[in-house]
Amino acid sequence: MKTQWNIFIAFFRVGMLGFGGGPASIPLIQKEVVENFKWMDNEEFGEILAIGNTLPGPIATKLAGYVGYRVSGAIGMINALVASVLPTILLMIILLTSLSGIRDFDWVQGMTAAVVPVVGMMMVVLTWQFAKKAGRGFGWGKALLMIIIVFLFLQVLNIHPGIVIAVLLILALSLPVNNRNEDVGSKEGDKA
Repeated sequence: MKTQWNIFIAFFRVGMLGFGGGPASIPLIQKEVVENFKWMDNEEFGEILAIGNTLPGPIATKLAGYVGYRVSGAIGMINALVASVLPTILLMIILLTSLSGIRDFDWVQGMTAAVVPVVGMMMVVLTWQFAKKAGRGFGWGKALLMIIIVFLFLQVLNIHPGIVIAVLLILALSLPVNNRNEDVGSKEGDKA
């Protein structure tokens, strides 16, 4: 029962504080799942985030569904999904009915404008964490080259992110595995 409560609280907080949609929720989900409750480590979180981004639909609910299922099966998945969307549904009903009359006030516009830099900084921190992971995994030269190429595809050539992700997945699956596995095998053979 405590596990279900923890799942609900973790994703309810994400749903309450995830201003700006799914991508802005990713750092909050990472904080809850990796740091607060330690249901997985950063590496596994990065892997499920990468896989989740290749699938259609909102990333926050995909992450909630997977984490809930991994932690506590089908009931955990349903719990996490309800907890992640319930705040949005309730707040939309409340805010749309109450803010429609006051949306032109300066303090309302200032409040929404003040949240944008906070969400932007959260995304910068998450991006830096993934860049460091890529630098450790690929080496900094390859990681920076890949970041530049992907940036050019997305921003300069305006190619849809789904196409870029699909091409990268196909390349990753079709290229031969590097020599790391052979090195591990030869080291173990040397010890024997």
